[in-house]
Amino acid sequence: MAIATTSLKIDPELKQRVQRLAQARHRSAHWLMREAVAQYVEREEKREAFRQAGLAAWAAYQETGFHVTAGEADAWMAALEAGTDADAPECHG
Repeated sequence: MAIATTSLKIDPELKQRVQRLAQARHRSAHWLMREAVAQYVEREEKREAFRQAGLAAWAAYQETGFHVTAGEADAWMAALEAGTDADAPECHG
C-alpha cells in the first residue's frame, strides 16, 4: 500500500498536547495523529451512511406512504427487550 504525505498546520498548544499524549502512550506524535484521523474518518463515514439511509427512508415514505407508528415500534422494541422473539410490525399506508 502506498503512503501519501500530507501536511497539517496546527497551533503550538495543540501540537504540545499531541506530543504529551504521544509520550504518555509510548507512541510517536505521527502515529497518534494518523490514528486520530483514521478514527474520525471512519466515524464520519458511518454518520454519513446513517444520514443517507434516513434520507432514502424519507424518500420511500414520501413515495409510498408506508410507515410504522411510534406506538407499534415501541411495542415491538419492548417485546424484544423483554426477550420475546417478536417479528417487526408490518408497514401500512
